[in-house]
Amino acid sequence: MANPVTLITGASSGLGRLFARACAARGDRVALVARRKKRLKKLADELGPDTIIITEDLSDYDAADAIIEAIEDENTYVGTLINNAGFGARGEFQKLAIGDQTDMLQVNAIAVTQLCHRVIPAMIAMGGGSILNVASTAAFQAGPGMAVYYASKAYVLSLSEALHEELLPHNIAVTALCPGATKTEFAYRADMAETTLFEKFAGEPEAVVKAGLEGLAKNKAIVVPGFLNKAMVQSNRVTPRSVTRELVKLLQQ
Repeated sequence: MANPVTLITGASSGLGRLFARACAARGDRVALVARRKKRLKKLADELGPDTIIITEDLSDYDAADAIIEAIEDENTYVGTLINNAGFGARGEFQKLAIGDQTDMLQVNAIAVTQLCHRVIPAMIAMGGGSILNVASTAAFQAGPGMAVYYASKAYVLSLSEALHEELLPHNIAVTALCPGATKTEFAYRADMAETTLFEKFAGEPEAVVKAGLEGLAKNKAIVVPGFLNKAMVQSNRVTPRSVTRELVKLLQQ
């Protein structure tokens, strides 16, 4: 079997595009997954001829199978998985379309689970690997105004921590990357660009990617980039959940 690839979901923009560039720069062969083929093609032209392009919509339940089949067709396997794809939607739970919210669960949580499950057997067979799941500081508390998004990221954090422990004997690193508000397209798609959270506290995406890859290399279970984000996560340990809920509600406004 050929050398392993680094598989990056949500690679057409934001953190995903930066992950792809960083991994290619260190010598990885990268496989890019997103819905927008033109953007993937442009990025692949930049990264080199060995780049694999996989156009899939992770809101489709069978997308994970199609992605791994495309990798196997290249006579290779996933040595590093970066589950980066995800989206949010701001608004009251009962007013947001349920189809959009179940799509969010599929992309943010179920597809993450499916891809982890598909790649781990090959990693074990080949003697090791690594998985970086992009969660969020949203994972550490409930999120009034973005209820399903916050819940989906709590799932990703919990899953990642459990897999971190389960896969230690197999030489597979698993890290949950938990950035706070970050300057990417995510904020515009989620209708959050003009919220207090993003206007005052959004960080730089390059720092998030650097922290994530460095944390994965050290097999840290959880990586929270940035002093302010670390302080917020630590404060949640001692602050009553009723208070954090109210604070989140204010920041979403």
